[in-house]
Amino acid sequence: MTARYSVPAALLLAVAAVILLAGVYTVDPTEQVIVTQFGEPRGEPVQQAGLHFKVPFIQHVNRVPKLILPWDGQANEMPTKDKLYIRVDTFGRWRVTDPLEYFRRMRDERSALSRLEDILGSETRNAVAKHDLIEIVRTDRERQPLVDEALEEMSDAVSGRIGVLTPIRKGRSAIEAEIQKAAKAKLAEFGIELLDLRFKRINYNPSVVEKIYERMVSERQQIASKFRAEGEGEAARILGNKERDLDKIESEAYREVQIIRGTADAKATEIYARAYNQTPEAAALYEFVKSMETYKSVIGQDATLVLSTDTDLFRFLKCAEGNGAGPGPAATPP
Repeated sequence: MTARYSVPAALLLAVAAVILLAGVYTVDPTEQVIVTQFGEPRGEPVQQAGLHFKVPFIQHVNRVPKLILPWDGQANEMPTKDKLYIRVDTFGRWRVTDPLEYFRRMRDERSALSRLEDILGSETRNAVAKHDLIEIVRTDRERQPLVDEALEEMSDAVSGRIGVLTPIRKGRSAIEAEIQKAAKAKLAEFGIELLDLRFKRINYNPSVVEKIYERMVSERQQIASKFRAEGEGEAARILGNKERDLDKIESEAYREVQIIRGTADAKATEIYARAYNQTPEAAALYEFVKSMETYKSVIGQDATLVLSTDTDLFRFLKCAEGNGAGPGPAATPP
């Protein structure tokens, strides 16, 4: 008898255990549960962690995450207000605040991420299209970039705009907040709260990069030309000052030389006058020596002189031809 009843009892216990296990479920602290019956939610979401019960085999447990979840959008190309195509890569953080509505509209996390991609991508495109590139790149209008004042003054002198950043009205942070605010209202209908949204990376479209580089090169060349022009002007000024100073130094030196030479000649003349005016013989000797010096400088080897008989120069030559003994008394012309 005992053996005959032991098998059915064991089967009943096994069936009871299966039914019990099918009617029991646990809730993790990081999740919340929606219990459905024939696909429709039953009761309120279960958010308290621990052991809970449901109707076996009829009701099913659907788990919804309670944590803050990441969203990493795809990089998309979009135009700015100033008609520049850029590639924008965004990311965000979100969580489920209304699990019942979330389950009814989304069902699972995959569908939620797809809806986030649609809404956030659309709002990002709209916001970028309403602002210039400088508004998206600059963080906010209070933050000023570091600028070389000398280069800025130089660029202003060249064209008035090179290197000068356009003042902004909002900045990237305000645009991110604008996108988040617009998308948050739409996502709330699906039981999702958008906690944060940021631009991860902003790049130029490859077709625009070359034009940007060309513009940068052109601006720098203009500034370099201005530097070179100013350098050449400064060099010309320095050379002009050098020539002027050299002329001044040479003029003063020449004047000083002439003054010294004139003073020396005056002193020499005074010395000669004192030396040769002491006696008549000394005066005659001085006259003869000076005449000889004149002969040496005037009469060359092949020189021909045409002199009248009454010249003083002829007087010494005639004396030399007469006796060949040096100077003598002045000859009486025939």
